[in-house]
Amino acid sequence: MLPAERLACCLAGLLLCLPLQALSLDADRDQPIHLESDRASIDEKRGINIFTGNVHLSQGTMNLRGERMIVYIADGSIERAEIDGSPATFVQRPEGEDSDMHASATRMEYYAADERIVLLGEARVWDMQGYDFRSERIDYHLLRNTVDAGSSEDTGGRVHITLPPKRNRQEPDEEPAP
Repeated sequence: MLPAERLACCLAGLLLCLPLQALSLDADRDQPIHLESDRASIDEKRGINIFTGNVHLSQGTMNLRGERMIVYIADGSIERAEIDGSPATFVQRPEGEDSDMHASATRMEYYAADERIVLLGEARVWDMQGYDFRSERIDYHLLRNTVDAGSSEDTGGRVHITLPPKRNRQEPDEEPAP
């Protein structure tokens, strides 16, 4: 496999395991991956791929942006990936929804072995219906579909959650308001 093809396969694996994968449009997985950055450094021997400067990765409705993205590859598979930004951002349209799900943090980390995404530093997950989840750290376990949030006792950070009033929430079987 050529280095460019290997990189594309690895990035595809990363995209399929990003946060909210269970909620994402199935059609996104069948779309091409587009990656842009000001610079790229690919070290196939060490398994480290570094993209810097206005990094933008997209696939279908999914968009990931940051200033620096590092993808670590071991045995032909993604071991972990890190995105840094001011902030790093993630946007994707959940299946069956009319609006996008958003996430942002100073740093986003993906751990393949644990199937876990960690948002660090001013972490936030929200949608346009009024759901808003904030913390210094949000740890999302993909397989268990669980979230742990908070910060260390040293920083004294708190978890902030906003839920819209029930009348503003659309139930799964409800028709949208005209």
